[in-house]
Amino acid sequence: MKSYIHEMLRRKDLLYYLVKSGLKAEHRNSYLGYFWWLLDPLLNVMVYYFLVIIILGRGDDHPNYPLFLVVGLVAWRWVSTSINSSSKSILRYSSIINQVSLPKALFPISFTLTQLFNFAFGLVVIAIFLAVYGIMPDWHIVYLPMIILIQLVFQLMLGLILGYITIFVRDLENVLTYVTRVFFYASPIIWVGGRLPEEYSFFVDYNPIAILVTSYRDVLIDHQVPNLIGLAIIFALSVILGVVMIRHYSKNEHKIIKAL
Repeated sequence: MKSYIHEMLRRKDLLYYLVKSGLKAEHRNSYLGYFWWLLDPLLNVMVYYFLVIIILGRGDDHPNYPLFLVVGLVAWRWVSTSINSSSKSILRYSSIINQVSLPKALFPISFTLTQLFNFAFGLVVIAIFLAVYGIMPDWHIVYLPMIILIQLVFQLMLGLILGYITIFVRDLENVLTYVTRVFFYASPIIWVGGRLPEEYSFFVDYNPIAILVTSYRDVLIDHQVPNLIGLAIIFALSVILGVVMIRHYSKNEHKIIKAL
C-alpha cells in the first residue's frame, strides 16, 4: 500500500492534468462557459422556490427560506455531481488505463476534486444571497473550512468506492440515480428540519448529508456551532473507509484492467 500511495504522489502531474481537463470539459461546448457554475445554483433555487413556495405554499416556517434553500442546494449539488462523475471516472478513461500503468484510484479522486472547484462558485452564490438578506458571517465562519474539508474527504471516499464497484457492476450507474434522489428528499435540503415524525427522525439524525447541509446553515445563517460530534464521526469513518479502498485498489489493479 505504501508503494501504491508513493506511486500516486509521483503521478501528481497526472492528477493535475485530469482536474484541469475536467474543468475545461465541464462546459466546453456551451455558450456561457464557466458562467454556468454561477447560473446553475441560481436556476436551481428559482425552480425549487417556485415549487415549494408558489405551488405547495410551504417554506414560511423559515424566515429566510430562499437563503435556506440556496445553502442546501449548493451543498447537495457538490454531493450529487461528485457521485455521478466519480462513479464513471475509471470507465471514462478505460482506453488510457488499458495502455498505460497508472494508479486507478487517481481517476475518482480527480473527478471529486474537479467538483470542488464547481462548489467554490456555489459559495459565491451563497455569499450573494447572504449580502442580499443582510446576514454577515460572525466568528462561526472559522468552522466553514473544516466542514468543506470533511465533505471533501467524505466524497473522496464515496468516489473511490463507487468508481471501483461500477467497473464490475455497470448497472450501478442507473441505480445511483434513484439512490441520490432518495437522499435528496430524505435530507433537509428543500424542507426545514424538525418536520418529520419522531419515528422517522433517524433519516436526519444519522444521515451524513443532512449533518453536512445543516452544518453549513448553522455556520452561515444561524451563527452557531455545528454538530461537531456528527462531523467528527463522518470524517473518521470516511478516512478509515478511504484508506481501506486505497488498499483494495493497490491489491486489485489487475482485476480492474481485466474488467475493462
